Amino acid sequence: MIVTTQNHIAGRRIEIVGPVMGNTVRTKHVGKDILAVFKTIFGGEIEEYSRMMAESREQALDRLKNKAKLRGADAVIGLRFTTSAVMAGAAEILAYGTAVRFVDKTERIL
Repeated sequence: MIVTTQNHIAGRRIEIVGPVMGNTVRTKHVGKDILAVFKTIFGGEIEEYSRMMAESREQALDRLKNKAKLRGADAVIGLRFTTSAVMAGAAEILAYGTAVRFVDKTERIL
């Protein structure tokens, strides 16, 4: 499945299927918090949180693509990510965009 931040797909005529979203909510882990405290004292990247956020973005993106496929889409345009605090220690990652279908699956416009 093609997923792009652009609002078009070069060389393809598309019809809009509709908005699609995928999300996940993650909480911090006490063990990771202890390591993070040391990082805040000495400085540097908090790799545990970086990994957790990267995994969260991938999961939200996978869910978005699955929802687009269920709606018969060939691609998602206008992909965006957003995050928000749900409660203390928990955040939501939301991926959203517009599911589209190719008008002619074999046609390529130059």
